[in-house]
Amino acid sequence: MSGTSASSSASPSASASASAEDAPSGIRTGPGLEGSGSRPGLDGSGSGSRAFGARLMTPLLLGAVLNPVNSTMIATALVSVGHAFGVGAADTAWLVASLYLASAVAQPTMGRLADLLGARRVFLAGLAIVVAAGVVGALAPAFGWLIASRVLLGIGTSAAYPCAMAVLRAESLRLGVPTPRPVLARLSLASLGSAAVGPVLGGVLTATAGWRAIFAVNVPVALVGLVLAALWLPRGDARVRGERGAHGERGDGRGGGRDRRGGGLDPLGILLFAATLTAAMVFLMDVAHPRWLLLPAVAVCGAVLVWWQLRRPSPFLDLRMLGRNRALARTYLRHGLAYLVIYCVMYGFAQWLEESHGYSSFHAGLIMLPMSGAAAACSLLGARTKGIRGPLTLAAVLLVAGSGVLLLAHDGTPLAVVLLASVLFGLPQGLAGTGNQAAVAAQAPPDGVGAAAGLQRTAQYIGAITAASLIALFYGHHADDSGLHGIALTTGVLALVVLALTVTDRALRPRTNRER
Repeated sequence: MSGTSASSSASPSASASASAEDAPSGIRTGPGLEGSGSRPGLDGSGSGSRAFGARLMTPLLLGAVLNPVNSTMIATALVSVGHAFGVGAADTAWLVASLYLASAVAQPTMGRLADLLGARRVFLAGLAIVVAAGVVGALAPAFGWLIASRVLLGIGTSAAYPCAMAVLRAESLRLGVPTPRPVLARLSLASLGSAAVGPVLGGVLTATAGWRAIFAVNVPVALVGLVLAALWLPRGDARVRGERGAHGERGDGRGGGRDRRGGGLDPLGILLFAATLTAAMVFLMDVAHPRWLLLPAVAVCGAVLVWWQLRRPSPFLDLRMLGRNRALARTYLRHGLAYLVIYCVMYGFAQWLEESHGYSSFHAGLIMLPMSGAAAACSLLGARTKGIRGPLTLAAVLLVAGSGVLLLAHDGTPLAVVLLASVLFGLPQGLAGTGNQAAVAAQAPPDGVGAAAGLQRTAQYIGAITAASLIALFYGHHADDSGLHGIALTTGVLALVVLALTVTDRALRPRTNRER
């Protein structure tokens, strides 16, 4: 939706948190989450705003929508895909989980590659992977090829967000001003909005052109982005090589703050993280027939991962920072649980509408439209809300209420009640995404906001993977009323946990916003 990432995909006041998140370390920001300064362009006007114009932003925005829209667009096509290949809901859940698994690993990896190799180069490579993924999915002769396509989509689309941040940071360093808030707001809205409309778009494409269209649509979008990025994104060597911020940061689109070349990619950390997540996901995706031997593998890989990350001076996952900052760790937990609930409903609700309620994919997409509209509206509202605790509390209450509605739903439930459930789960998407992103911006250490934002997306992706496993567990091969009620009961309990975490978290008090 964030999904997610995006992504992001995904998570804030959207513009406010992004401003705090992405202001270069050599450029000071004022109190609160919003960047401030005396130079022209900080408010979106003047030379600073013109420098971040359409030529720079268009390819970045095109890239930014690909991960979140692909993460949610599949929701209203899962039933059609299952019918085409003769597989049930437990198997199609892999189409959800595989993209999120790939994104959880690739998002921080692509960010590190952007630091090492240059944001423009990694951005172009990511779009090329998306083109290949779209072709593989559109022509897939078997179900396994679709999973491969989703993995490639997760890898390729994960390049857009960290590379966009690196490009904007480099432009900020070149100009000597923070990135204008309206620019960051557009990037946040592109991610949140595309995730929100994904189910509707997936339903329309599936009903009019077939489910293969949800894969094929990536090809022209990525090709346009590829051409525009090649033409319009600044070449590091040509435009800003040698430019440095006030503290000597590079301004060449290869990352800011400090040179990470010495740190490297930490390939062992990446492999251990991927192995731990994969083993856990395979176990969770078939809890009805558990593969117990995978649990020791998860434990061993996880333990070695922790040991290695604590040993590395520049780790793939900054566990030391999490240990020191418990408020931030609670935000990750709250965000991951909230999106676990949201994704359970987003994917599980759409399948139930089609298989139990008898709606076509097109009509299921239309019923999901209020969810998308409510999510987009609350994303905009959250971008203008100064508080954090209030919106997050309201989001948790709405998740509890929505779960209650689904717990009472059945195949004869009136359409008005079904639409009410759609709205009740749409509103928290925007509130939780923006609120938790603002919390990350307020709670992260000043020199680690970017890394902290990446971990927030990883928490969201893990929530999505867990949601896919719960859907597979409750639905099995058919999405029926009893399965929906199992999902609703689970999401209701989780929503109550999110509510408790929110109202008891002292770090979310208003004074937190004034600390920065």
